[in-house]
Amino acid sequence: MSDATVASAGTGPVATHCPYCALQCGTRLGRSGASVTVEPDPDFPVNRGGLCQKGWTAPEVLGVPDRLRTPLVRGADGELAPATWEQALDLVADRVLRIRDRYGADATAVFGGGGLTNEKAYTLGKFARLALGTSQIDYNGRFCMSSAAAAQTAAFGLDRGLPFPVEDLGRADAILLAGANPAETMPPLMRHLSQADLVVIDPRRTRTAALAALHLQPAPGTDLALALGLLHVAVADGLLDKAYVDDRTSGFDEAWGRAASWWPERVEATTGVPVSAQREAVRLLASAERAYVLTGRGAEQQSKGSDTVSAFINLALSLGLPGREGSGFGCLTGQGNGQGGRELGQKADQLPGYRSIADPAARAHVAGVWGVAPEELPGPGRSAFELLDALGSGDGPRALFVFGSNPAVSAPDAGRVTERLRSLDLLVVCDFVPSETARMADVVLPVAQWAEEEGTLTNLEGRVLRRRRLLSPPPGVRSDLEVLRELAVRLGQPAERFPAEPREVFEELRRATAGAPADYSGVSHERLDRGEALYWPCPEGGSGTPRVFLDRFAHADGRARFTPVEHRDAAEVPCAEYPLIATTGRVLAQYQSGAQTRRVEQLNNAAPETFLEVHPDTAARAGLADGDMARVRSRRGSTRARVRFEPSLRTDTVFLPFHFPGEGRANLITNAALDPRSRMPEFKVCAVQIGADLP
Repeated sequence: MSDATVASAGTGPVATHCPYCALQCGTRLGRSGASVTVEPDPDFPVNRGGLCQKGWTAPEVLGVPDRLRTPLVRGADGELAPATWEQALDLVADRVLRIRDRYGADATAVFGGGGLTNEKAYTLGKFARLALGTSQIDYNGRFCMSSAAAAQTAAFGLDRGLPFPVEDLGRADAILLAGANPAETMPPLMRHLSQADLVVIDPRRTRTAALAALHLQPAPGTDLALALGLLHVAVADGLLDKAYVDDRTSGFDEAWGRAASWWPERVEATTGVPVSAQREAVRLLASAERAYVLTGRGAEQQSKGSDTVSAFINLALSLGLPGREGSGFGCLTGQGNGQGGRELGQKADQLPGYRSIADPAARAHVAGVWGVAPEELPGPGRSAFELLDALGSGDGPRALFVFGSNPAVSAPDAGRVTERLRSLDLLVVCDFVPSETARMADVVLPVAQWAEEEGTLTNLEGRVLRRRRLLSPPPGVRSDLEVLRELAVRLGQPAERFPAEPREVFEELRRATAGAPADYSGVSHERLDRGEALYWPCPEGGSGTPRVFLDRFAHADGRARFTPVEHRDAAEVPCAEYPLIATTGRVLAQYQSGAQTRRVEQLNNAAPETFLEVHPDTAARAGLADGDMARVRSRRGSTRARVRFEPSLRTDTVFLPFHFPGEGRANLITNAALDPRSRMPEFKVCAVQIGADLP
């Protein structure tokens, strides 16, 4: 329950969705005096009446004491001070125009977020390309979903996190989870996984692994070798679904040519996973009538994450799972609108609807909807880390807009990223709390929160959902859409080109995505308000597609493609100076960079500080006791964390959560080595040393 002042917006209770992860659990918000109440929606099939700690406490963020309520502008004394909206917006526009005149349009960049509504993600991409004229836009979903997106597009011709409803998982006999820990990251999903034999691949014995029928514990960075080995077992043990492979796929021989040399004993020597466990994992999947292979960030956030996901897709294809009702392959999208955020235009290489910005036909279609000539649209820009790394240097951007993200904490090699943010001529942050990135800004613009706005989001199963407003924003706070319109007008755009009403934006979004891979043209606020379950692709007049690929895959020939991949080492491997492997992840009570959850007392009490999970023997060799403060160093920097003994952890591996700021930032040590296909940084593997945190 929140003690936020309740401003009138309509009568409650209001049916909406949780502001956190991509499950987008159904909730009902109400008002009790000056407080906001939340209850799970028992009728929404994804969470079926369940919520996690974060969902139950979500209203608390609405009334946090440091809620941003007025624009802030950094003065000559170096301090942020209150300003009027007119002063702040005029200053931003004037400085952007000066930078553009001196350095060109690409000297201004935009960094978006996977939590923005579909309407905001769409408008942000339009704002960057028309009002700013810049190619330099990407978003934090590049750090989340990009490897899975690249692999699924290559294999199936289309990327939708789960190409089937979540409820289908509840009828599975076996499910392989590669690098996913939903028992902590999205607990209500476990209601759909409880009936299946779970095979969990994770270097840690997580809460999910503890519930598994089989836990495979590879060394971090060796998931690709393990996936190749599982395909080898499937073929060598006679479990290949040859009829399916012949009828519905292409490229098997090339993929098998790579996997043939990954016999089980070689895989065990590389990964540490016993031969018997490899065979048992494949047997469980192959013998199940209904089986799924799912990947998460553990497999994806690597410099070879796309190839790793491709290898797990190859395994699923060899067993005949994708495109068959009751079985399949999917990835567990992370952020609240991680799906919609990556398909509606805030990604460096994409226009709305998953259209390629380099495709002349796609450019012509979107330009027509926007009322401009196709040649006015810039081309592809830098990917997320490459954009951040280029800030303020050489031909890199001199100004940056940040919407819905906190890269000072969440980006890899965070020390370097912080330096690049400080080097900018202009940093503008739109947020509702003073995140670590906002505190560095030249201008901070206060915007509305989830319970104060209307719009749509798309959850991990491709279902388009309505976000509904319970409250009006506090006085002095504006919506992101209003901010973008006001800035666009000051930058020379006609006001009617940038509507600020979400319903009006969505109507334009429908036209912009019509005929695209992610077609929203048949979705409308009215249909969603009537309670229709609409999954994209949903062409005009259609009823949506809960299960894609049942009849054919999205490639021109209708077949799925095996992708030949080969294992390679992580960008960093242990050495004498840095003998351990550090990996990062989430904990139950915190979310992403922690900018919201660290402000909730109940959540902060449950997870108040960062920690270093380490095997007792490994800690002893470093002279550390349980509860000590440790220093963890990599080639990029160091972080400090409290030691937490974990006897089930591999002795060559340590783990840190990435939600915490300051010296406790796990991303001070992480490696920004990029996947060549997805441009995903290698969050999950870096070489480190540990020792006492000496003053």
